[in-house]
Amino acid sequence: MKNKKPSVLIIYTGGTIGMIKDANTGELKSFNFKHIYKHVPELNRLNVLIESISFEQPIDSSEMTPNHWVQMAQMVFDNYSNYDGFVILHGSDTMAYGASALSFMLQGLRKPVIFTGSQLPIGTIRTDGKENLITAIEIAADADNSGMAIVQEVAVYFEYSLYRGNRSSKISANQFEAFTSPNFSELAVAGVTIEYNLDKLFRTKLTELQFFPKLNTHVGLIKLYPGIPFKAYQNVFDINHTEALIIETYGSGNAPSDSTFRSLIENYINQGGIVLNITQCSSGSVHQGKYETSTYFNKVGVISGGNMTSEAALAKLMHTLGNFENREERIQKLTGAICGEIG
Repeated sequence: MKNKKPSVLIIYTGGTIGMIKDANTGELKSFNFKHIYKHVPELNRLNVLIESISFEQPIDSSEMTPNHWVQMAQMVFDNYSNYDGFVILHGSDTMAYGASALSFMLQGLRKPVIFTGSQLPIGTIRTDGKENLITAIEIAADADNSGMAIVQEVAVYFEYSLYRGNRSSKISANQFEAFTSPNFSELAVAGVTIEYNLDKLFRTKLTELQFFPKLNTHVGLIKLYPGIPFKAYQNVFDINHTEALIIETYGSGNAPSDSTFRSLIENYINQGGIVLNITQCSSGSVHQGKYETSTYFNKVGVISGGNMTSEAALAKLMHTLGNFENREERIQKLTGAICGEIG
């Protein structure tokens, strides 16, 4: 009796990877992924059953909104029992945001949801899109000797490396190695074989998939810089506009001891606002109280974001505000790990 082929659903949202050049006009346009074998004939050699669905209107990743993240997550949730894995084709510019968001919306995953894309259109000779797509499908279909999926989380695959989705960031606009995971090891590296970092793979404690489609976008982000005119940002500290703020601080969570800044933060928190402190460094973690300039944050109730990326912090805040009404519960969710995004 032959083993059943693993099945993978490709979800095309838009982005460079799905573009081909029109032979007549020379313009780039989206191709129909129902004809994917025509454009990537190498897929015929994979022992994988591949099907695809697309956004009705594929969009550039710079046009992505939380509503599109919900649409993607809904597609995975609706088809979850029908496939062994999922590959989401997405523009690279906001891919880390989308991957982070889906990690919080789809909790309890026991199947892989792999984001990938490319720096060059799949129809060009030197494209990175074919390799990214082929290997992402292989990873989405890969199972261990017991038949369980090896990867059971949302991840990003790009240029031979697999990263946890909510630990990834785009770092280059012109190199094939466009992504990194600044504070967490790669989940896998694709060489002659795909070598998995098994002790880094996330495993849920939930017994079944839980879908959290609610996202509250009343979130603000301020990146500190020397000489920042805090009064110009007063409206961001208005609880009627933003229910939570992320502050990208210096180093291990430091900020200037400016009286206007401190007053804005303290009043905002007293009105019920949530402030999350993350470092603007490309790697490292917030340690509030390590230096005198961050001790104030502990006193007024600013939450340490640890080593979360900006992308994960934004997505986690939207998820937390959207699904939990109680302030204490929100803070509890923000300070602990939900799906491997911190620690």
